[in-house]
Amino acid sequence: HTHTHTCLGLQLADSVGPHICLLKTHIDILSDFSLDTALQLKGLAEKHSFVIMDDRKYADIGNTVQLQYKRPDAHMIEGWAELVTCHALPGEGVVRGLMGVAPSGSGCVLVCEMSSKGALTSEEYTKSAVEMAEQNDCFVVGLVCRHHLSDFPHIIHMTPGVSLTKRGDSVGQQYLTPEEAVLENGSDLIIVGRGIYEAKDPVASAEQYRGRAYDAYLSRITSMDK
Repeated sequence: HTHTHTCLGLQLADSVGPHICLLKTHIDILSDFSLDTALQLKGLAEKHSFVIMDDRKYADIGNTVQLQYKRPDAHMIEGWAELVTCHALPGEGVVRGLMGVAPSGSGCVLVCEMSSKGALTSEEYTKSAVEMAEQNDCFVVGLVCRHHLSDFPHIIHMTPGVSLTKRGDSVGQQYLTPEEAVLENGSDLIIVGRGIYEAKDPVASAEQYRGRAYDAYLSRITSMDK
């Protein structure tokens, strides 16, 4: 599993780095994470000019997420990830809690919709999550979502579950194409995992996803100008 071992994971990040704007990590699945891992990740982000977002999905009361975020013997997220994800389920306290301890220049991305079959992110839940994001837009920089949800121009819509070849998997994932995500559903950024790191040529795959998504984006903004 290339993506669960530090050395191979860093090699992958370095090779696809020139073709991405954001690297989404699940740092808690790395079997050999260390401070050196974090420093190398940060170095690659600077080298290739991409942002790091750890998909931690904080989902507790404000005080608890502060302790999780700041825990010095865990993953030291505050030192290398500019962005983290969190659920809206606990209420505004989860955002306020992170905001209270995150270093300057950091932010969070609120999970409003998920790509898995049977997800409990109902229309009402999603609406409340978007309102929470808009009320805290000094810290919430984006939404994990499947549709365009906010008209705030500085809130970035990030869509997971994007694939060029698959429509689903055996454990409930549901995929969209780049065109469906960006052109039809109004996303700003696609999140691609297995479509890149399981590809025979991850670099060529990253280039393909980037090209398809950017072309879809240009088509969307061109149609808006007409």
